Amino acid sequence: MEKVMKVLLLACLIFAGMTSFVSAQADTAKKYIPDTEAFRELAAVEKQAAAEGKHVLIQLGGTWCKWCLRFDKFCRQDQTIDSLLRAGYVTMHVNYSKVNPNLDFLASLDYPQRFGFPVFVIVDARGKRLHTQNSWYLEDGKDSYDTEKVISFLQDWIPAALQPEQYKKPKK
Repeated sequence: MEKVMKVLLLACLIFAGMTSFVSAQADTAKKYIPDTEAFRELAAVEKQAAAEGKHVLIQLGGTWCKWCLRFDKFCRQDQTIDSLLRAGYVTMHVNYSKVNPNLDFLASLDYPQRFGFPVFVIVDARGKRLHTQNSWYLEDGKDSYDTEKVISFLQDWIPAALQPEQYKKPKK
């Protein structure tokens, strides 16, 4: 009887883990919607960013991109990174695929696809492009992202980091 209980418990744990994994994949897949009108979505996100005093972090990629899926999961699982994202950014996912490559939208951002996918573009609440980040520089070299590099990237581009008061000359 005890052996049966262990097998049932193990089966439940495996099922729960698989459900969580599939759910996380599905959540990310919902973010890269091929028929979303990127310019219209950006206008709405910019309005939200202005109201909240944040920048916009545009994640370009798709469900076909394992590194896109990894980044999304990585950010949700790390409390510090998740908090930085929520505090400083309104996040937007833009699909790039055969169904909708969003070429006009990418052209408006100075062709970030040149870096491959995922690629991250930060714009201010008025739509001014501030930075394009090649995700390769944020990877840990294996199969994930480097926590310190991602934190540094996010901290370097939050609105407070770009305030002139931060960089006044020190008094003598």
